[in-house]
Amino acid sequence: MACNMTQTLWFETALLPEGWARRVRLTVGDGRIAAIVRDTQPSAEDDRHPIAIPGLANVHSHAFQRGMAGLAERRGPTGDDFWTWREVMYRFLDRLTPDDVQAIAALAYLEMLERGFTRVGEFHYLHHDRSGEAYSAPAAMAQAVAAAADETGIGLTLLPVFYAHGNFGGAQPVSGQRRFLNDVDAFANLFEGCKRAISHLPDANIGVAPHSLRAVTPGELAKIVPLVHGGPVHIHAAEQVKEVEDCVAWSGARPIEWLLDNASLDERWTLIHATHMTENEASRLARTGAVAGICPVTEANLGDGVFRAREFLSSGGRFGVGTDSNVQIDAAYELRSLEYAQRLLHRGRNLWTSIPNASTGRALFDGALAGGAQSLGNSACGIRLGAGADFVTLDVEDPTLEGRSDDAILDSWIFAGARIDCVWRHGQKLVSCGRHRARTLVQDRYRAAVRRLLLDN
Repeated sequence: MACNMTQTLWFETALLPEGWARRVRLTVGDGRIAAIVRDTQPSAEDDRHPIAIPGLANVHSHAFQRGMAGLAERRGPTGDDFWTWREVMYRFLDRLTPDDVQAIAALAYLEMLERGFTRVGEFHYLHHDRSGEAYSAPAAMAQAVAAAADETGIGLTLLPVFYAHGNFGGAQPVSGQRRFLNDVDAFANLFEGCKRAISHLPDANIGVAPHSLRAVTPGELAKIVPLVHGGPVHIHAAEQVKEVEDCVAWSGARPIEWLLDNASLDERWTLIHATHMTENEASRLARTGAVAGICPVTEANLGDGVFRAREFLSSGGRFGVGTDSNVQIDAAYELRSLEYAQRLLHRGRNLWTSIPNASTGRALFDGALAGGAQSLGNSACGIRLGAGADFVTLDVEDPTLEGRSDDAILDSWIFAGARIDCVWRHGQKLVSCGRHRARTLVQDRYRAAVRRLLLDN
């Protein structure tokens, strides 16, 4: 998605790194912000909008799971949890082809753009064909993900997943995991194919994702992380109580405790979920500079638990949000769910900030903006010189925004559902009046793919 033209946009108010500014003109060229002028009147050639905020990063997505949203909501004979949901997921992915993955991912990415995300971290673990054999092009599934990002225009951080085992200590995998599996050498080859798959995308980048301590041994972890040469490293950690118990049985340590003691965690790392931490783990993790990739909508849907925010934030912890299973895609809803979970847990209100009279919406937004950018290796984020032209305008005709200004705008978007109007990504306006320009085509292809998959079931 090239964008070589120069354009100017004018906003009545815009959220810049230093705060809210009035009458802001942006000059955009080659997909980046080339100039910012404040307190200026609009010109005839300006594309004018009332309110602009930066686009957010979605730090954790399994795009193909968008196709099974709502299909795991029937109670089983003995109750349900994450592990029974996982069996439904394995059955769904069993039939997916690269074309299916592209069709489903394209709808997921389109919806992310329509709902305020402008970059996605795709935690990509579906690598092989139905038999578990590598495709003739080992990165065929990654190519499908890259094609979905290309057609929708979302920024992509591809996170190919190393997955080798079924549980801690190098246990044998189960049949449902056969499409994920690689040894270190095969994964290194796949990783090179993934780099080629994204090479044509503007400002795309790559990280590496050892799936979890359940799926990778310490020796494998030590060999996988260097492949990315200082880029992002993402890993699932402490999502489930059973996972914590199994890790203790294997190693004598909890998952986050083990990573803190053995994995040299730093700013490159993102620990996805990090739900079941002790107070000490939360404080130690915060001090490493690593990001907690919290996915509150999925964590609620799966019954995972509630993130230990109070201790983590008080120690300076950094966080981003992700849509994970993509059961519902909405940036504001993820942020709202972060705060609401804390309210239910602690029976209080406005808990994501400890500053008197501060906006909770602003604290959530600023934290997710900075932490998400760090997590996906996108250091130049926000509406600033040299950053990618990735921003969102809100619909000022929405009654929810009546009389709001400054941080009250964010509070009303996050907590009261104010509507998104337009979205720019890499300098291109991809969403207008809340609708992506490719929605009809992408939606029709998605429907055809999912209809066939469900009829074949």
